[in-house]
Amino acid sequence: MNWDEVSGKWNQFKGSVKEKWGRLTDDDLTMIDGQRDRLVGKIQERYGITKEAAEEQISDWKIRPIGMEKPRERKVG
Repeated sequence: MNWDEVSGKWNQFKGSVKEKWGRLTDDDLTMIDGQRDRLVGKIQERYGITKEAAEEQISDWKIRPIGMEKPRERKVG
């Protein structure tokens, strides 16, 4: 999934973002409004890391909207 899709469906992704970066507030998520550069800035601010580190975290993030989480594996037997 690319960032354009995330941006277009931001409200669906807020929960996943909050789960990954728990220091972000609801106000932060509203201000970010699906814009990657704003997310980078808020991650930098809240976690005290460099822009490059924030960019790397976002790139490594497994983007999944709410309701599309990876299904849990079931143990058989």
